[in-house]
Amino acid sequence: MSPFRTDLFAGRVALLTGGGTGITRGIAEMLAAHGAETVLVSRKAEHVMSAATEIEQTFKRRSLGFAADVRQPESLEVAVAYAVKELGRLDILVNGAAGNFPCPSGDLTPNGFGTVIDIDAKGTFNACRAAYHAWMREHGGSILNISATLHYGGTPGQVHVAAAKAAVDALTRTLAVEWGPLGIRSNAIAPGPIGDTEGAKRLFPGEVGERIAAAVPIQRLGTIADIAALALFVLSDAGANLNGAIIPSDGGLSLRGIFDQAFTSRL
Repeated sequence: MSPFRTDLFAGRVALLTGGGTGITRGIAEMLAAHGAETVLVSRKAEHVMSAATEIEQTFKRRSLGFAADVRQPESLEVAVAYAVKELGRLDILVNGAAGNFPCPSGDLTPNGFGTVIDIDAKGTFNACRAAYHAWMREHGGSILNISATLHYGGTPGQVHVAAAKAAVDALTRTLAVEWGPLGIRSNAIAPGPIGDTEGAKRLFPGEVGERIAAAVPIQRLGTIADIAALALFVLSDAGANLNGAIIPSDGGLSLRGIFDQAFTSRL
């Protein structure tokens, strides 16, 4: 049972990149369950169209899918314009589109490094810029970026993702300062290993995942529901004084440094 009122986001519209799957899909469902109308954006139309249909049928809130590539600024401008036209406003932007694969730094190609930077870092900026010009500059709003804890230490095999997420954190803080006076809050959640995502199943199979879970101070991996509930708090009026915050949600794992050791065993 949710600790939040079911009408917490009634009358609000959220656009979510990467919204067809994983953590961002979970946030979309949580927002819809609490009254928001949603627009899910992903490069793969089949993901967002089916996800939007399921959300609309389940939660009886309008949910639209839109195919767009976050690496292409013009594509996101069209997506944001579509959201405003169809739903009349844009109160919330969640940047969840991301790319990841384990690879030792010496074997990582410039193209592989650049692709993750383009999706995670540039894609986040592209979406923020589109939302700013189409709606938030005049009306305010709330931006939530999905970061990570990989760059808190040196995580082997993740140099591309660590660099991209460090950029997302810097972008979050800078926009918080620049856009805060306009009524735009910019924050980020930094998930640790989230056990029920496809990425975690791929990166931490079998014994690796068990070792990481045992190392977490609360003795379990995170869940999509954990991140979605935190997102609701940050985006709600209860989080009105949060701006420029990067909030880890990893059960305390990043405080121990064991995440790095577990990753080393994969290389």
